[in-house]
Amino acid sequence: MTIASFAQVQAYQYKGEIIMIVITKPSITDERIAEIVAVIERNGGVQAHVSKGTDRTVIGIIGKAEPTLAEHLRQMKGVENVIKISKSYKLASRDFHPDDTVIDIKGVKIGGDNLVVMGGPCAVETPEQIDEIARLVKAAGGQVLRGGAFKPRTGPYSFQGVGVEGLVMMAEAGKKHGLLTITEVMTPEYVDVCAEYADILQVGTRNMQNFDLLRKLGTIQTPVLLKRGFSATYDEFLNAAEYILAGGNPNVMLCERGIRTFETYTRNTLDLAAIPVLQSLSHLPVISDPSHGTGRRELVEPMAKASVAAGANGLIIEMHTDPDNSMTGDGVQSLFPDQFAKLLKELEQLAPLLGKRFDTDKAPAEAFKEWKI
Repeated sequence: MTIASFAQVQAYQYKGEIIMIVITKPSITDERIAEIVAVIERNGGVQAHVSKGTDRTVIGIIGKAEPTLAEHLRQMKGVENVIKISKSYKLASRDFHPDDTVIDIKGVKIGGDNLVVMGGPCAVETPEQIDEIARLVKAAGGQVLRGGAFKPRTGPYSFQGVGVEGLVMMAEAGKKHGLLTITEVMTPEYVDVCAEYADILQVGTRNMQNFDLLRKLGTIQTPVLLKRGFSATYDEFLNAAEYILAGGNPNVMLCERGIRTFETYTRNTLDLAAIPVLQSLSHLPVISDPSHGTGRRELVEPMAKASVAAGANGLIIEMHTDPDNSMTGDGVQSLFPDQFAKLLKELEQLAPLLGKRFDTDKAPAEAFKEWKI
């Protein structure tokens, strides 16, 4: 059978041609699936993309099919339904991929019933700073070290990050303490070097619709955490993810990080409804960022818990050993290490009640005695 590549899918979408999906019955055999694929491809001008789930198989019809094909397929044995996908995002749609995507990065699974916590500073500052924070993230039970080497700032005179040197620092700290690493990439030119040092690449809110960057990220296999633009609709957000998927990179995570509203008390308004909405529309893992979503330290903990209760697959949280003197000036939204450890301990108790698996490798509480709230 023919399996259409992501590049071919992108080409068909560019022409404005439709995609239909065939949903099979649970009892269908591989032989019957092959017969359905053969019928589809005899139609001419179309290709079949087979996606096997735990209960059902979905066959995507890529190209411009004859009007009678859908009804023909509905009458075939083993077919439960045939649906036209009218959404502009195809590969990100749960219609096309009904099962949750689970991204496995060196044994850490993101998606499905797993809960992952990413923690660290807004920016990498010094080798000593990122090493100490990595130690504390690991001790608290976090799985991923976050830190920016290149920082997009509103003002041109603000601290912009330490560049490639910061990537090296974070990679060394992550390796030393057994953590994955995530860092923001801002331009297509830096994708390859960031992917060389980091396990996950983050696309910030300002770059959600930087289509040149998204296309470049589609050419690699490094997982991408795509943050929602601060004024983006769900449809715009998922179409941004589609750019990466269509380029050939299936390892995409969606991140709700707050949207801009009329409220000024918080930095942004964390849209908790986005979590279940995105999970109903898409199969991609959904991560919540309560740090940027609120901009206030005292709100990070309750909104982190609320995000998990809403179904989030993970959290990305700012934590710093000296927030008040951080070089980015974002310390007001950064947790102290003992606050971070306390939150993860409570999440460990909360997760099973919500059907989540959160396996931590915590250090004794004494490791955090020096840090006071």
